[in-house]
Amino acid sequence: MDLDRPDDDGSPSLVRNLAEWLVILAGALVVALLVTRFLVQAFFIPSLSMFPTLGVNDRVLVNKLSYDLHEVNRGDVIVFERLADQGGEKDLIKRVVALGGDRIEARDGRVLVNGSPIDEPYLGPGVETTNLDAQTVPAEHVFVMGDNRGDSRDSRVFGPLPEDLIIGRAFVKVWPLTDLGLL
Repeated sequence: MDLDRPDDDGSPSLVRNLAEWLVILAGALVVALLVTRFLVQAFFIPSLSMFPTLGVNDRVLVNKLSYDLHEVNRGDVIVFERLADQGGEKDLIKRVVALGGDRIEARDGRVLVNGSPIDEPYLGPGVETTNLDAQTVPAEHVFVMGDNRGDSRDSRVFGPLPEDLIIGRAFVKVWPLTDLGLL
């Protein structure tokens, strides 16, 4: 059978059409896999640890190249791999509150970094930070906390996070559509 020859009625052959569609679908699949592996990936929020910024069942897009191009910044919302000795979800999402070399502590319900209180406009009304003794974040680590401080297992529990466990920076909430926006 000649794939280039049209059928008897002058239309392209069914086999040729199917072959073209298979090539298009395979190409689209390869592009999608490359994008999710190296550029941007969607993540599902399973808990209230980041409330009010993110709620249960919200979806965010994560830029996986971000930290190949620049350093982690205080205030970034990141997705990272759970430490090996912890059970539960494979990946977690939290906010970076301190960087390697920073001295962090909580005093009177507020987070202090290098002796100064940090501005945390993302916290809900009346949220206080507790369970945070003074410590210095090791080099190449970050200290992460959930925005819902009373319902978040974060660096106050598992300690500073090695930067090599960071998957990327969450930059936009895409679901629900009514809350679509940058983080």
